[in-house]
Amino acid sequence: MRADRLVATLLVLQARGRVTAAELAEELEVSVATARRDLESLSSAGIPVYPQAGRGGGWQLVGGARTDLSGLSASEARALFLLVGPAAAIAPEAKAALRKLVRALPETFRADARAAAEAVVIDTARWGARDRRRPALVDVLQGAVVLRRKVRLAYEGRARSERVVDPLGLVDKDDIWYLIAGTQRGRRTFRVERIVEAEVLAEPAERPADFDLAAAWAEVVEVVEGKRSLLSATVLIEDRFVPILRDHFGRHCQRLGVEEGWARVRVAAPTALDIARTLAGWGTQVEVVEPGAVRLELARIGAELAEHYAVLGEPRAEG
Repeated sequence: MRADRLVATLLVLQARGRVTAAELAEELEVSVATARRDLESLSSAGIPVYPQAGRGGGWQLVGGARTDLSGLSASEARALFLLVGPAAAIAPEAKAALRKLVRALPETFRADARAAAEAVVIDTARWGARDRRRPALVDVLQGAVVLRRKVRLAYEGRARSERVVDPLGLVDKDDIWYLIAGTQRGRRTFRVERIVEAEVLAEPAERPADFDLAAAWAEVVEVVEGKRSLLSATVLIEDRFVPILRDHFGRHCQRLGVEEGWARVRVAAPTALDIARTLAGWGTQVEVVEPGAVRLELARIGAELAEHYAVLGEPRAEG
């Protein structure tokens, strides 16, 4: 029996005092038979859970088995170990929290809890790539967000600039960190690795009462993705290669149909040159149907390469 469900069962018993197997099954989204087996297993494991017969009966938790996790809902408890466990591998704070969390459980559940927490490993590096390091200023900026203090930034964009901002939240997207902040010109998004200096000021930051970080980031993503899909092209490629092509273009790759093993796919990027550069490495494995601008760019790239390597000739043998 999984530790996450055991914890969830305990929390339901703590919150309600007494439950039937049917009520527990509904709460945990399992069958009544599974809920009953769980309750019986709790009892046999030494947890003082006892069935009460008759009208108004059910299962009751009797003293001595309380934990320090009563602030969690059952659904939160089910997810907790699987979420905290992988994070503990890359964040010291999460590892410390996990140790405290396990100690809060009854002794009979601790081994299963550790197993659940160690069921997943997070490797943040892509194949052939190095691990990205968390920017040192993330902790400084996070502190400013929590304390609601203004921050003076030195930022390397197209040119170096300094400004005072109201930090609203941080976003980690594929190991690249962004700061969303209020400025004199409205809300702006800053790439944290381009922030050279960050000084937290004593002055309180202004934060809109209705600000929602997730919604604000969704707006940023929509704008950026819109700029990345200004031009689309239709290509033909063997259907088995579509997942690889989608890896190159991300969400801007849509399979339109498949015929005799060949897929018709729409891809998009800011310019015809951007699309051509991405497709050039495929050679004749990809055929661009339209637009003509992408076909012309591919022809130009091919001619440019042919001319360049024709001039270089065969490499000399070293003897």
